[in-house]
Amino acid sequence: MNPRTKSALLWGAVGFMAFLVLVQGYALAVEPLVSIVQGFVVAVLVGVGTAVSAYVLEYRVAAWSAKRAAERTQD
Repeated sequence: MNPRTKSALLWGAVGFMAFLVLVQGYALAVEPLVSIVQGFVVAVLVGVGTAVSAYVLEYRVAAWSAKRAAERTQD
């Protein structure tokens, strides 16, 4: 598997699980916001959005970071 794709899928998994943790924490602290099925569907959407965003932006962020580091070493 391409490392960029693997990284994007892992970020998607992080987004998926983070959303589920937030929904569960809110349900424990206050009251359930959504049903289990609704929470799962939204978590899948969050995971897919995170994975796509990571795939699209990873190269750009790495290039921006390298450019910024090169500018700092020149000063």
